[in-house]
Amino acid sequence: MARIGLFFGSNTGKTRKVAKMIKKRFDDATMADPLNVNRATPEDLAQYPFLILGTPTLGEGLLPGLSADCENESWEEFLPKLQDVDFSGKTVAIYGLGDQIGYAEEFLDAMIVLYDFVIERGAKVVGAWPTEGYEFSHSEAVVDGQFVGLALDLDNQSGLTEQRLEAWLQSIAADFDLAL
Repeated sequence: MARIGLFFGSNTGKTRKVAKMIKKRFDDATMADPLNVNRATPEDLAQYPFLILGTPTLGEGLLPGLSADCENESWEEFLPKLQDVDFSGKTVAIYGLGDQIGYAEEFLDAMIVLYDFVIERGAKVVGAWPTEGYEFSHSEAVVDGQFVGLALDLDNQSGLTEQRLEAWLQSIAADFDLAL
């Protein structure tokens, strides 16, 4: 079984695309295939000691889900199912997608919801990311001067995605016991 679980919520497919970009860098013994949380169970997630969680921020700072006008259930509906999952001993990295120009006041806000959720249940979160190179007014996902995870803007800075992804994976490699 793989050591790293890769779970994402999505609406337009961009977060899924990034999950596939991450997965292609690893073999099946290291990382499981990406799984959309609308098809996952708490047991699917709980089996991994290492987790990478991805989410877009929709509208005015929302997680993807039915109340954000998504066609399918997503993180909004999955998180309540994880209420009793113990994240103690798990290492979690988060990546988020947002639009820093169109939604400058709530850029990547959904990441903080995942961050707070896993922290409250005992997880160690790694992969903080610098805010330099982005133009936004406010983000709930900034803690101690850094984003709580990898910040991606495929709408306005898609040309930086590969470079940022590679640097971020390098930054979490030691915490995930990875040889890159």
